[in-house]
Amino acid sequence: MATKKQIILPIAVIGLGIAGLVGISALKEPPAEKPKVDNTPLVSVEEINYQPMTFSVSSYGVVSAKYQTELISQVNGEILYLSESFVKGGFVKQGDILAKIDPSDYESDLLDAQATLASSRASLVQEKANVKVAEKEWAQITNGTPTALSLRKPQLAQEIARQKSAEAGLNRAKRNLERTVIRAPYDALIASRAIGLGSYVSKGSIIGSTLSTDKAEVRLPLADKEIQFLHNMGIGAKVTLAGNFAGSAQQWHGKIVRSEGVVDNKSRMTYLIAEIVDPYGLQQTAPLHTNELRYGTYVTAKIDGSHAGNVAVVPRHLIVNGQIAILDTDKTLRYKSVNIIRQQGADVVIAEGIENGASLITSALDYPVEGMKLALPGDKVLQKEPAKEPSATDLAMSNEE
Repeated sequence: MATKKQIILPIAVIGLGIAGLVGISALKEPPAEKPKVDNTPLVSVEEINYQPMTFSVSSYGVVSAKYQTELISQVNGEILYLSESFVKGGFVKQGDILAKIDPSDYESDLLDAQATLASSRASLVQEKANVKVAEKEWAQITNGTPTALSLRKPQLAQEIARQKSAEAGLNRAKRNLERTVIRAPYDALIASRAIGLGSYVSKGSIIGSTLSTDKAEVRLPLADKEIQFLHNMGIGAKVTLAGNFAGSAQQWHGKIVRSEGVVDNKSRMTYLIAEIVDPYGLQQTAPLHTNELRYGTYVTAKIDGSHAGNVAVVPRHLIVNGQIAILDTDKTLRYKSVNIIRQQGADVVIAEGIENGASLITSALDYPVEGMKLALPGDKVLQKEPAKEPSATDLAMSNEE
């Protein structure tokens, strides 16, 4: 039979254990509540801004002279004179003498033609006198009718024809003598020279070639879809050319003067012709040649187009199936259909479909659903974690120290 001590001792141990467990539990800090997590997707937005816009169309081309002329000899002879400006790259004015051909034979021809004309004039005067004599003689005859031959009318007509032929021969001799002097047909840049001093040229021989310097032209190809953005098919539009000269970027201004009027069979392009006045700056005041547009230069062109009205420019990648995502006033996702009127590189131009000042969503969404709630970065304020209060155990340990 168990003694009282054997019964009370286990009960006391169990009681002490329970009391210690209760005490330890009282000292333990309750778990902190975790803050609620806001899973609303964050987006970045950009305001839609409608502004007036004038379209422009880009192209490219190579600069060339408006006129290019081959100088051809019209007479035969030896080259006796060459101008110092008559060299490749030389600039000449209209009417400047470039070369001279030996004129001696043509001076003799001129004298011969003058003599022939003087002789024909004398014969004509004499024949006119003979006609008057014949008319007087027939006036004294009353019983006959004079014929044209008896009045010497055929002889008079022959002398008149001979005088005209002599006058034509004189004019021809004068022209041939003038053609012994080769002159510049216009203000020009010498592109080539094919003769030398002492050379013999014949009729039809090439003497050289010239390029006009008063105006330059650039042939600009355009795709058919780009022509719709030009007023009056581009005729009369201003054009800005960009290229390099003397190692630096330069710009020149001109206008579209005409269209070639056909579509190229190979490139399927329509070509517009841009005209630039005084490409070499020869008509400018000093300093000259500071902004030359040299023939053969490759240039890019920007042609002023039609007025587009009030439009907005947005990145092309934001357009999906003709719709664009916007952030509504109640911070929800909405899709709006837009009217795209032109694509410009990585952007598109829209004319309607979104109100001015609307918030365009520019960031990507993983699973976009129309009507879903969205948030802006400024809507979520990061909350700092509250300071941890000291527990009873920490206080007890602090008192013991």
